[in-house]
Amino acid sequence: MITSPLRDEIVTTYRRLAAANLLPLSSGNISARHGDNILITPTGANADLHADDLVLIGFNGRATGPGIPSSEWAMHAEIYLQRPDAKAVVHTHGDACTALSCHRRPLPPFHYMIASFGGSDVPCTPYAPFGSRELAQHAGHALKERSACLLANHGMICRGATVEAAANTALKLEMLARQYILTTQIGPPIMLTTDELAEVSRRYQYYGATYIPESEHKP
Repeated sequence: MITSPLRDEIVTTYRRLAAANLLPLSSGNISARHGDNILITPTGANADLHADDLVLIGFNGRATGPGIPSSEWAMHAEIYLQRPDAKAVVHTHGDACTALSCHRRPLPPFHYMIASFGGSDVPCTPYAPFGSRELAQHAGHALKERSACLLANHGMICRGATVEAAANTALKLEMLARQYILTTQIGPPIMLTTDELAEVSRRYQYYGATYIPESEHKP
């Protein structure tokens, strides 16, 4: 069996997201940057995934070892190329994100946590067939300035500095998508203003600190 801490982390994370119903029926995939290569879940992966099932590929999708990589390998590769600081990518088909993606609209700033994805919304890419170069380009463009996006009529994809961080981003987006769907059943939610979002973004700079420096407050 081929094992390594990174392989084990990907497998553990895949099972965690599968248990959270974000990867139904083998839909979705996880990868991590591995030097000049990408370590990615294989096509048709499920919760029985093992460390030696993961496939090592180059940025051209060519496997350097056994196994067939996920059909969405190009999305992962394009995101890594666009964001050299990204170390992991997670793609899921969770119910809430997928439902929203079918409306081909961004997730708006109905909640302050939207700012944590890097902007005033979570964008939705134009539609393109799964596994296509066009879809990869859409995802790479969207994640150049955001940590996550919706994929039209498909699902979502996100990046992170670690496998755990990317997984947490996926879980957070699914939670917010579900909450947005719930609140729209009551009526149109009140959106945060540009100034309110700017203040949230400023506070995120000190997230986890014991205090937020008052000297950093905007005029």
